[in-house]
Amino acid sequence: MRIAKTGRLPVAAVVPLTTLLGCSTASFEPAALPAPVRGEAFTIQSRAGRLACYVDGEAGAGAGPMLLIHSVNAAGSAYEVKPLHDHYRASRRVYSLELPGYGHSDRSERVYTLRMMTDAVLAMTEEIRRREGVAAIDALAVSLSSEFLARAASEQPDAYRSIALVSPTGFDRRGPYRGASGSSRGKAWLYRFFTAPPWRRGLFDLLTSRRSIRFFLEKTWGSKNIDEGMLEYARLTTRDAGAHHVPYYFIGGYLFSADITTVYESLRVPVWMSHGVRGDFVDYRYKDALSDHSNWRFTVFDAGAMPYFEHPAEFIAAYDGFLASADRTAGEHGNPGAP
Repeated sequence: MRIAKTGRLPVAAVVPLTTLLGCSTASFEPAALPAPVRGEAFTIQSRAGRLACYVDGEAGAGAGPMLLIHSVNAAGSAYEVKPLHDHYRASRRVYSLELPGYGHSDRSERVYTLRMMTDAVLAMTEEIRRREGVAAIDALAVSLSSEFLARAASEQPDAYRSIALVSPTGFDRRGPYRGASGSSRGKAWLYRFFTAPPWRRGLFDLLTSRRSIRFFLEKTWGSKNIDEGMLEYARLTTRDAGAHHVPYYFIGGYLFSADITTVYESLRVPVWMSHGVRGDFVDYRYKDALSDHSNWRFTVFDAGAMPYFEHPAEFIAAYDGFLASADRTAGEHGNPGAP
């Protein structure tokens, strides 16, 4: 759900990078908020604060580990990648991250930035590499989180065997976005308006009422036939302490990259971009400018912004085809992350 249109290192080097990012690990037991997906819950401490993640699947599986990253909105959670988590846990180790400000990750009152979100992706990537003993992983992100994953892959390309961007932001008619490196599209006046004391919490409660969540999910699906489980989990996670902090940075534009066009064009890892044709989030006109980039592949589904909920078999078949091509590329170039 989205509120507005605004989404090669040797194995030995993994531990030093993990130390550099300031990460340590610990297990945790989910409290009142239930787990969004199956698996072992654990946390790491990072530059982005405490990060929660769920891991499931057979250790050392031949396909190699996969990182899944939910979208950013008023009610985001790892539930948004549940169909993919449930499917890939049968054949590989799958990790579903909760970004800063969401779920069991740090939801404290602080400044949330695209740098923080990118650091969170990088920190969990390094933790997975350390745990699994691999040099590179496959990663998939949804909507705005695609910008964080793309930036992470542009900064540390050897850490990723492939990246998948589902309904990514930054391809719309307002682009291309070629601002200063690392800059955001944040508007201070907009953030101040939504966070004014008289209505700060009350407005969030209104935006995350059952009726509002259903309204925005229907815009995301382009249909009234939404996933009811996501609606119920969204209600739960938005009632958790600190849930209102990060959404205002999202609404204020501070999590949108002003340089994302440059970031996308700089990618050298295999990239799969997919999106639907229904709902409010269908403006991907800039993707044609990347059609001549040999490392990019594109798939369009007759669906809304989360096609793997509506057509899981079709989506997974297309993604598996992309992953197979990424494996061949890795083999040809001797990528040490290849299983």
